[in-house]
Amino acid sequence: MVALVIGVLFIGFAVIAVIPGIFGAYGWGPQVVEFLKGAAPVVAVFVGLIAVFIGIADIKDRVEAKKEEAEEAKETAKEDAK
Repeated sequence: MVALVIGVLFIGFAVIAVIPGIFGAYGWGPQVVEFLKGAAPVVAVFVGLIAVFIGIADIKDRVEAKKEEAEEAKETAKEDAK
């Protein structure tokens, strides 16, 4: 519950800090836009790297699953032969 209240307070501060003219706000809107412009490519690189790592892990999982299925098929064939 405390985390929820703190989260709402931080969101409220962010809105007041960015939107000009509210309660003598800080008027940080242009600086926030500049930060987002600079951070967007960096965030895109990190998201891309994470997607690549997830894709590699998915490929490894598929290969491992195929190996397990092949082993199960061999075991089943051996059991049927007995």
